[in-house]
Amino acid sequence: MKKFFQEFREFAIQGNMMAMAVGIIIGGAFTAIVTSLVDHIINPVLGIFIGGIDFTNLFYALDGNKYATVEAAQEAGVGVIQYGAFIMAIINFIIIAIVVFCMLKVVNGMAEKMKKQKEEEAPTVKTCPFCQSEIAIAATRCPHCTSLLDDVDMKIE
Repeated sequence: MKKFFQEFREFAIQGNMMAMAVGIIIGGAFTAIVTSLVDHIINPVLGIFIGGIDFTNLFYALDGNKYATVEAAQEAGVGVIQYGAFIMAIINFIIIAIVVFCMLKVVNGMAEKMKKQKEEEAPTVKTCPFCQSEIAIAATRCPHCTSLLDDVDMKIE
């Protein structure tokens, strides 16, 4: 048990716990944003295209009777299949997937740009360990002192 608490303490000290907490908080905020996007922007637009259907009120009462709302059916003690809520969950998933995909494209693009900058900054010269002259990075013999450079440790600038 002592080892468990020691490992937990190390986990917390390393910052993993704080990173996880921040991720959960940001995830919750992101979920609220996506839910608002779906409920207040996408659903009304979809409603226009599909004849004003309100997804949140699409349901099937298991007793076969018609009820005005899901709440009315539930108050009557009837089991309800809320397929409208399922459709909304699918729409939420698709929107979240698209947003995450776009975010990853941006992050990967930035990472690739940084990688190209590092590649462009790769050294083009090195210093000859014998005469201290700058020579081409691919040189195997110093053009100034004619020393062989194959197996010698070089200082790359």
